[in-house]
Amino acid sequence: MNSDSIVIIPTYNEKENIEKIIRAVLALGQSTVVSADGSMQPAGHQFNILVIDDGSPDGTAQIVHRLMDTEFADRLFILERSGKLGLGTAYITGFKWALEHQYDYIFEMDADFSHDPNDLPRLYSACHDEGYDLAIGSRYVSGVNVVNWPIGRVLMSYFASKYVRFVTGFKVHDTTAGFKCYKRRVLQTIELDKIRFKGYGFQIEMKYTAHKIGFRIKEVPVIFINRREGVSKMSGGIFGEAFFGVMRLRWDGWFRKYPPLPAD
Repeated sequence: MNSDSIVIIPTYNEKENIEKIIRAVLALGQSTVVSADGSMQPAGHQFNILVIDDGSPDGTAQIVHRLMDTEFADRLFILERSGKLGLGTAYITGFKWALEHQYDYIFEMDADFSHDPNDLPRLYSACHDEGYDLAIGSRYVSGVNVVNWPIGRVLMSYFASKYVRFVTGFKVHDTTAGFKCYKRRVLQTIELDKIRFKGYGFQIEMKYTAHKIGFRIKEVPVIFINRREGVSKMSGGIFGEAFFGVMRLRWDGWFRKYPPLPAD
């Protein structure tokens, strides 16, 4: 491991995007400068990648293995699962792996370039330099920054976040965002095996739980660009889970005993 940061990318049938996103992320920080002792050091922050593939029949995992074997053996990793087990369980699997491998900054990111790899250093800086525990790549903190989405989907996503804020009192603008950086201590504290939801509900539940424990959260404005290649995995059931799950989160917020905030 030559980085303190790991980017977790869940995949299912992403052969059109996976090699390009891997190369874009791993290219960050590749330029070098001469340090005070005369050695060559990366000019910017570098990130490793963990792919969680849910049995993609299109050969996504094989592309990752080829890149691991030929170019990125020490920076690219993969966990393969037997089938589509849900976004939330994929991330929790990745979180546990990252904690076991001693990463300090753990990221969530999509494979389809809807999240710009060039925003990763900004999320990292919010946690590493500014001291926040969770940095959220937010589409809605500075207006509506979404490109190439159908207007119906934009409205559904935007008002879903408004609905979460109304029901829970949680003041994050983009509660369903899936582009995030966690400090290690956040994922060590949250009881990951008690997280219930799998889709948008998972993203809301993780943020809300971090908030209830008392972690410091920052929204970093980003521009979300709809995928150009491959097929979206979004479904109405994911939105339904989020809609009804929010009511349960509010109930939990009243009666559940959350873990204590750990000391810095």
